[in-house]
Amino acid sequence: MLDQTPRRPWGIVAVLGLFLVAACADTRGGSIPYDRPLAAPDEVTFQTLESNYKIAPMDKLAIKVFKMEDLTGEYDVDLAGNISLPLIGQLKAANLTTEQLDDQLTQKLGEKYLEHPDVSVAIKSSTAHVVTVDGAVKDGGSFPVGGPTSLIRAVAMAKGTTEDANARRVAVFRTIGGQRQAAAFDLTAIRRGEAPDPQIYPGDIVVVDGSRVKAVQKQLLQTIPLLAIFGPL
Repeated sequence: MLDQTPRRPWGIVAVLGLFLVAACADTRGGSIPYDRPLAAPDEVTFQTLESNYKIAPMDKLAIKVFKMEDLTGEYDVDLAGNISLPLIGQLKAANLTTEQLDDQLTQKLGEKYLEHPDVSVAIKSSTAHVVTVDGAVKDGGSFPVGGPTSLIRAVAMAKGTTEDANARRVAVFRTIGGQRQAAAFDLTAIRRGEAPDPQIYPGDIVVVDGSRVKAVQKQLLQTIPLLAIFGPL
């Protein structure tokens, strides 16, 4: 005897559920206030780096070790201020001048691996002259800029948002008055002409929300005192 009990269209229910989850994800929200303009950053003039410039997180270094191609190359300083090199491993680079880092590398390589190592360190790119775009973008990274740009242009430098991006939640982190502050923007509204396209300055960090950005947001938010978010403008 055939079962006459009507069957629930579980496949349709599952698909509708996925659409509902996706719709809920592509919304505004979070702890960072929206559409309140950030003041200009602490430094808006652009000059060549001074000889006593101290290496900062997210800087890119060019390190050359004479006759050692495996050690010679470009190295990124991570958010914790470290670089990682073959043989030596992880080494603190932030808050050192290139000369000081040169001395440390020379000492460490000379202790075990090389006799009279010849090392040179240079700044390939500095966060003082770049905008960093991360999160749910197709090609995140640090991009050189000659001055202020816009949020849409900054995201375009990273080849746009990914399919899992929530363009309604884009955070901009900026150092103002010696403190890191943040603002959230609705990129969808900006693209539609419903909201102004904010200025992005060298040194800013732009993070587009999405399923792959949670760790990045957590790391950045942990570095920001809650009272520093949107201080008096």
